[in-house]
Amino acid sequence: MKQITPPKAILVAACALAIGAPATAQTEGASEPAMERVTGIGGFFFRAEAPAALAAWYLENLGIDLTPQSYDTEPWQQEAGPTVFAPFGQATEYFGRPEQMWMINFRVNDLDAMAAQLHANGIEVEVEAETYPNGRFARLADPEGNPIQLWEPATPE
Repeated sequence: MKQITPPKAILVAACALAIGAPATAQTEGASEPAMERVTGIGGFFFRAEAPAALAAWYLENLGIDLTPQSYDTEPWQQEAGPTVFAPFGQATEYFGRPEQMWMINFRVNDLDAMAAQLHANGIEVEVEAETYPNGRFARLADPEGNPIQLWEPATPE
């Protein structure tokens, strides 16, 4: 698996989020009302050749609950924390294959423990040797070849 360093702009944005920088650019005393903002990601939807098998893989290896089959069942709940939303240029190699249009990044509490768990399940994980100001990263792919990045955010000092 080719190691690619995250673009500097993404690292800066993630660092700002990780240390709690304000999410809005509105200045104090501004007379205009604040812009309405989305509050988070409500779902992540993508095509799969074997959706049920892929959903089971995410449950078994990353702990992401299956999509509820009724309104009486709660969906997977993620922990609050920073999320970077970043469009990349068409020519980026950051996602791997040129036809790959997306990559998901999951926050983890203990990158080494998650990598060991995945390795124990026979999954290849590449933990980056470098520690960035905003934390540590690892890469893997799901069974359909979709890129996944794991991120252990830096602990605020």
